[in-house]
Amino acid sequence: MKSKELGDTNPWSERNWVLVLDEGEEAFDAMSRFAQENEIAGASLTAIGAFRSATLGFFDFATKKYKEIPVDSQTEVLSAIGDVAVGDDGKASLHLHAVLGFEDGSTKGGHFIRGVVHPTLEIIIRESAVGFRRRKRDDLGIALIDL
Repeated sequence: MKSKELGDTNPWSERNWVLVLDEGEEAFDAMSRFAQENEIAGASLTAIGAFRSATLGFFDFATKKYKEIPVDSQTEVLSAIGDVAVGDDGKASLHLHAVLGFEDGSTKGGHFIRGVVHPTLEIIIRESAVGFRRRKRDDLGIALIDL
């Protein structure tokens, strides 16, 4: 992974980065690690690129678990959007959704669980001046931003 801070964009010192992931990197882990190492407490992110394989998810409220949607072929990352907050454990907590495109023009989308980069993934992270807190909601079975 390569990264570059894009410089302060306003007087409140919000930070912005571009990350470029390398062939074979697992994207969710790489983004989580970067957010933790850079102490990002609140940010939005977007990404485009391609995966060799990926796993998306669809949340089942009856079981309070994600039903995994495996994607075992090359796809274009048409859109990936999400946020970074601080989780109950005090670490960076990512929440991402992605739309993946196939060779025939069809798509699959859902909660982004993992993806193996091939050949690259380009990510823009825009830090907020205010941090976000993500808390586990036992009634729903998921962690949501708590305002």
